[in-house]
Amino acid sequence: MFDNIPIIPIIVIILAVLIILLLAANLKIVQQSKAYVIERMGAFHAVWGVGVHFKLPFVERVAKVVSLKEQVVDFAPQPVITKDNVTMQIDTVLYFQITDAKLYTYGVEHPMSAIENLTATTLRNIIGELELDQSLTSRDIINSKMRSILDEATDPWGIKVNRVELKNIIPPREIQDAMEKQMKAERERRESILQAEGQKQSQILVAEGEKQSLILRADAAKQAAIMKAEGEAEAILKVQQATAEALKLLNDASPTDQVLKIKALEAFQAAANGQATKLIIPSEIQGLAGLCASAKAVFESSADAPKKS
Repeated sequence: MFDNIPIIPIIVIILAVLIILLLAANLKIVQQSKAYVIERMGAFHAVWGVGVHFKLPFVERVAKVVSLKEQVVDFAPQPVITKDNVTMQIDTVLYFQITDAKLYTYGVEHPMSAIENLTATTLRNIIGELELDQSLTSRDIINSKMRSILDEATDPWGIKVNRVELKNIIPPREIQDAMEKQMKAERERRESILQAEGQKQSQILVAEGEKQSLILRADAAKQAAIMKAEGEAEAILKVQQATAEALKLLNDASPTDQVLKIKALEAFQAAANGQATKLIIPSEIQGLAGLCASAKAVFESSADAPKKS
């Protein structure tokens, strides 16, 4: 039955399929930001970068696929003791990047665990040189020191530490309570300062308002006095003008001596009604006054005569 089936072509097809599968299995495409560490016969051979590569079957193997991107690892809180014997819990965040895939693969066993232990040890050493207040207020200095020390220590492992951040600093409970009281007192002090400043500004505004009011009232009184004085001056001017007009009319009418004496007497009467205590009477007016007094006596005697009979 099988004598008529060609065996050789089937074997060739099977071998071809196996070769194709073998080639496909050993054809590697390295992606961007990746690195393949290749071992040949158990020893390091090469590091493949981005592109297409072929691995010799049964001879070479991919020992490790390394990511070249920046990575972030958040370490659990670590107990540390300050210089003044205060125990705190501090957790850190580490930003690092693998720069040498070979060193990262063969430099240290369990790199993440090694970095975590190294970070904890470095943190304890730095905090042990600082007091509590310095530890709470010197985060930037601590971050900078830790980054420098860790970067130097991890360089043989092919790791570059870009940044270290202290995420949380948790002091003991009693210190937290004291800090909360201090913060509360500071808030109250600031509120008191703001309140006092507000009252001060309010008083300044009130005083400024009163000042402006006084200025306005004084200005109004000044304007009123000026207007009153101007009114009186205008009235006096009009009186003087009227007198001048009267004199002009009188002069134009060519008055006699008797009329002038009567006008003088009227002027004297007006002066007598004033506030002057001494009056100097011209002789002409005195004669005219005597004439008037004699005429008045004659009229009074003639009026009393019938009563006696």
